[in-house]
Amino acid sequence: MSETLISYEELYRFTHSVFLSIGCPEADAALATKVLLSADVRGIDSHGVARLTGYVRLYEAGRINPTPDVRIVHETPSTATVDGDKGLGLVVAPKAMQIAIDKAKVAGTGWVSVKNSNHYGIAGYHAMMALEHDMIGISMTNASALVAPTFSIERMLGTNPICVAIPAGEEPPFVADMATTTAANGKLEILQRKGGEAPTGWVQDKDGQTTVDAHALKTGGALLPLGSDREHGSHKGYALGSIVDIFSAVLSGASYGPWAPPFPAYVPMPLNMPGEGLGHFFGAMRVDAFRPAEEFKQHMDNWIRRFRNATPADAAQPVLIPGDLERDMEKERMAAGIPLHAAVVKDLRELAEKLKVAPF
Repeated sequence: MSETLISYEELYRFTHSVFLSIGCPEADAALATKVLLSADVRGIDSHGVARLTGYVRLYEAGRINPTPDVRIVHETPSTATVDGDKGLGLVVAPKAMQIAIDKAKVAGTGWVSVKNSNHYGIAGYHAMMALEHDMIGISMTNASALVAPTFSIERMLGTNPICVAIPAGEEPPFVADMATTTAANGKLEILQRKGGEAPTGWVQDKDGQTTVDAHALKTGGALLPLGSDREHGSHKGYALGSIVDIFSAVLSGASYGPWAPPFPAYVPMPLNMPGEGLGHFFGAMRVDAFRPAEEFKQHMDNWIRRFRNATPADAAQPVLIPGDLERDMEKERMAAGIPLHAAVVKDLRELAEKLKVAPF
């Protein structure tokens, strides 16, 4: 199916109007829109406007509070636990990350764990907030249970992403933003829309056998941890996803593991949930708490240049630094527009009609 190019400005106007229509205050609607579209412009199509109707369905199901009282419920000089009050994760998360940054300004580092939230978009947006303050940013979240631990057929963990953003001097920042699965669920959704097969190692069927069926999750299958199987190191992906789940949810009082609230509003909530909503975890570390910031950034420039100039296996494919692809994509899409798959365009135009907002 074909794609349609939509300018950032037009997509922003539309998305902003949708958030306003479900009752978000102006400032929160603007923030949610900025966070959501940061995924589209960086080429992470699985987490951008393609998910907008999902947020609306969660609101309609009573699972999202458009006017949350995001507040600290426990804190020390360098740490805090935040209650998101069932707000949009797109709003709760940047507010919590700002708390971590503010604490780091005083204490050197700031650490914030969040409960009672929802899907927060891309991990990268929140971690990158620290960069302008000469801080290292860390962002992670738990998510809908779609991932089977190594040796299991039961879905116990989410894709549980981690992002670490590190400032540099003359070079662009180092930004590693990744799921702890071989592939994020959103990539499967893209393949489903396009009628494609999943690469080997992304998913397993209900019996625990590797499959290329992009629809395997609908028939009892599961996503695989980073590494895909034990022989290729899936136990490491399983461990990383578990760490994210514990930091984000067990530490904060959110629901964890198989009890994490599912993103699709039509999926029943798990029984006997041990906590409140989804959980996130954020860190901000002032570079000058460790060494002079300018000195550090000069060495980061040196690190980046040396790795960028590593001898390539193929001269046509130079070595990349984490964040390169997304930064290049952002420049391209802000200038040329954001490509939306025909199925996404149809979905969003139907949403516009239902909510009585102007379509793009």
